Amino acid sequence: MIVTIDGPAGSGKSTAAKGLAARLGFRFLDTGALYRVTAYECLRAGVEANDETAAVRIAEALDVRFDGDRVYSAGIDVTTEIRTPEVTEIASVVARYADVRQAMDRRQREFAVGQNIVTEGRDQGTVVFPDAQCKFFLVADAEERASRRKLEMESQGQSIALDELTVQIEDRDRRDADRSVAPLKAADDAINVETSRLNADEVIDLLERTVRERLIDNSG
Repeated sequence: MIVTIDGPAGSGKSTAAKGLAARLGFRFLDTGALYRVTAYECLRAGVEANDETAAVRIAEALDVRFDGDRVYSAGIDVTTEIRTPEVTEIASVVARYADVRQAMDRRQREFAVGQNIVTEGRDQGTVVFPDAQCKFFLVADAEERASRRKLEMESQGQSIALDELTVQIEDRDRRDADRSVAPLKAADDAINVETSRLNADEVIDLLERTVRERLIDNSG
């Protein structure tokens, strides 16, 4: 079974997807990390985010490996490096390039072959896995998402003003929703989940109940 969890930045997708995968015994696919690694490698190579040709070349040549919560690029642990604000901004830009997205889509589908997976991103239920058996779309207000992201960054030793972070998230929402390739939107058959007033366990509980119901229905 493939379970997709889409939604804007800071809506709780990654936490929910990791927790849900652990409870179900499924594999977790962190699609956002693929774009972040692409952005990180662009930054490391001195490639400007608006250099589409170079960004595509880097995306197609990525050597990415996941080991639990750790992310490796060419054998180097880049888990912390790909979460910086600079990488985040570049990732949002390169994710708009059609050929970058096609390269990432291929990798994601290859990862899922023969697997029970929980995958999260912005176009998992609409583009990458349109036939997924269970789809969710998580939402939360921008201020709440900024607060969550600030706490995450502070836990990694990074600091940024809350109002600045809120503006960044709102700008990214607009870019993601307005892009011509795989814009951020809920699949027609996705279940919308408002997470602003729910803690992580409550969100995962809700998702788990739904997935297990689908598993029972499919087994019958």
